[in-house]
Parts: sequence; structure tokens; C-alpha cells
Amino acid sequence: MGSSDTLFAGSIPAIYDRCLGPFLFEPYAADLARRSAALGAGRVLETAAGTGIVTAALARALPEAEIVATDLNPAMLEVAAGKLSSPGVSFAPADAQSLPFEDGRFDLVVCQFGAMFFPDRIAAYREARRVLRPGGAFQFNVWDRIEANPASEAVADAVAALFPGDPPGFLERVPFGYHDKTRIKADLRAAGFDSIEAATVPLRAGGSARDLAVGLCQGAPLRSEIEARDPGRLDEATEAAAKSVAALGDRAFDLSAHVFTARA
Repeated sequence: MGSSDTLFAGSIPAIYDRCLGPFLFEPYAADLARRSAALGAGRVLETAAGTGIVTAALARALPEAEIVATDLNPAMLEVAAGKLSSPGVSFAPADAQSLPFEDGRFDLVVCQFGAMFFPDRIAAYREARRVLRPGGAFQFNVWDRIEANPASEAVADAVAALFPGDPPGFLERVPFGYHDKTRIKADLRAAGFDSIEAATVPLRAGGSARDLAVGLCQGAPLRSEIEARDPGRLDEATEAAAKSVAALGDRAFDLSAHVFTARA
């Protein structure tokens, strides 16, 4: 994984939040928040919180909880903090692989679509287990294979077709590259988790299919890959992606992800 795969800076966080939030992240944020509310946690840590989409859903679902939302990228947390002001929510930059919290502090650790970006996933899972109290839960989701998420696959294919000699591979490599449930369970066991549940959750996207194309091409690290090949073709790539997604019709709104709950 290259350093650009985890870089969310400049104009990317705002575009990510505006364009990708409603389409990709809000449906699964509601799902994770519902699952979290069923656990009744009082102290919650969110890792890879991004622009606070799950944070806001957690705050609504667990209004009495203390929620600490963290992310490696301060620019993402700035967007989150600008949207959400709640006495129970705080924001702090932190690396999920080396958390600045004492052992056993939290009842629940939540992470939405972040595990794919961790260079050392077992280390991140081990840290999640360390900061959980005995019996606490680590709850997170990852995307299913890209073929089960047709709009994202259409964007990846459209952009790759513009650079046939050196196709960008960010989407397949990172967000959709960690979908094998057997492998993920093995990583969790290697980190010390024994009780692990997994479910595949199909949902329907909200927002605009065109916004998804704009968001993935201009509000995600795919942008860096496009600009590294030809900075003058970003708009062309975005338009090609938008046309490819539009051609899917209603199928563009089909999403699929895996949700895991592991007990400390």
C-alpha cells in the first residue's frame, strides 16, 4: 500500500463528505449505529472516523454515551468537528495501529470502512482489543468484493480504460481489496479475538450516482493516481466514470459490505 492510498487532504475531505457520504457511507453508518445501540455501550471509541458520518449516527443512537472519534488525517476530523457539536463527542488525531488510550477504557470500538487502509491490520485489531474492557466489542465493516458494488466497479473500469498502459488500481487494491471473510477472521484471531461474528449486508445507496463518480475520482486517493498519470485528465476521467455509472441504471444503487463483531 502506497502512502497516497491513505492521503486525504486538500479539497479531498470536503468532496469525500459531500459526494461519497450520502451514497456509500450513510446507509452503513445507520446499520452500524443500530448494531451499536443494541450493545448499549457507555464509552465508545471510533477509529478511522473520517468526516464523522458514523460519529453523528452513533451520537444519535447512543445519546448518553461518551464517544471519542479518531482518524489518522487531521483534515478529515476538521470536517467532522465542523459538522457535529455534542457534549458527548470529542475528536482526536490517532493512528489505529498505536492508540493513545489506556487498556480497557472502552466498551465498544467502532470502525467503518477503515480496516482496508491499515498497513498492519493485525496491529490495529490488537490495539482495538487492548483498549476494550473484558467483554467489550469491536464492531467494524469492510466492503464486499468490487463486483458486488457495481457503481464502484464501473468507476474503476472507466478510469482504467483511459490509461490502458498503466491503469490506476486504488479501488480494487484498497477499499475493495480486503473482502475475504475467512482471511479477516484469521487476522482477528491472530490479534487475540476468539468470539467473532460476521454477516454480509446488502443495502441500497442514497444520493446521486453522478456524485459517486465525482466523489471517487476527485474526493478519494484515486484522484492522486489519475493526476500522477496526467493532471489534465481529471475532469475527463470524472465524466467517463459518471457516464459509466449512469449506464447501470438502478443497479448503480446496489451495495454490499461485510460487518464483523468481535468480543474481547
